[in-house]
Amino acid sequence: MNNSDRDTGHATRPKRADARRNAETLLDAAAAIFVKSGVEAPVRDIAAKAGVGTATIYRHFPTRADLIIAVYRHQVDACAEAGPALLATSPTPHIALGRWVDLFVDFLVTKHGLAAALQTDNPGFETLHDYFLDRLLPVCTQLLDAATASGEIRPDLNAYQLMRGVGNLCIGADNDPRYDARHLVELLVAGLRRPR
Repeated sequence: MNNSDRDTGHATRPKRADARRNAETLLDAAAAIFVKSGVEAPVRDIAAKAGVGTATIYRHFPTRADLIIAVYRHQVDACAEAGPALLATSPTPHIALGRWVDLFVDFLVTKHGLAAALQTDNPGFETLHDYFLDRLLPVCTQLLDAATASGEIRPDLNAYQLMRGVGNLCIGADNDPRYDARHLVELLVAGLRRPR
C-alpha cells in the first residue's frame, strides 16, 4: 500500500460517517413530515426539512417505498437503543419504563401514519413487523424485568401484552382530537405499579 492509498483510506472513513449522519438527518426529517402530512407528502417538503436538495433524497432512497421502509427501521432502531440508555440514566426502572413507553407511543403515531403504505404488496414491507418485534420485544422485556425485580411493578404482565395494549390504545389517536391516547397510556403504565 502506498502513501496515497493510505491517505485515500483515511479520507473515506469520515465520508462514510458523514453519509450515515446525512441519512439519519433525512430519515428524521421524513418521519416528521410523514407525521404531519402523511407518507404521500412531497419529497421537496422532506428535502426542505432536512436542508438538502431532492436529488440527495433520491440518491439515498431511490423510491418512496425505500424511504418508508428506512424511516420505519430507523424509528424502530432508535426506540430499541433508547431502552438500555433510559434504564441506565433514569432514577428508577419504572420511570425508565414510562419514558420508554412515551417513545414507543411516538413511534406508534408515526407507524399508524405509515400503515396504509405498509399494507401494499411491496416485498420490502413484509419483514417489517418481524423486525419490529425482534428489536423491541427484548428491550421492553428488559425494562419490565428491571421494574419487576426492583419491586416497583406487578410481575403478571409480559412485554408482548404491554406493547399490544399500548398499540391498541394508540389506534385512532390521530383521527379524533378528543381522544388522548397518551393520557390513557400513562394510566396504563401507572397501573402497573405494585400496591403499597
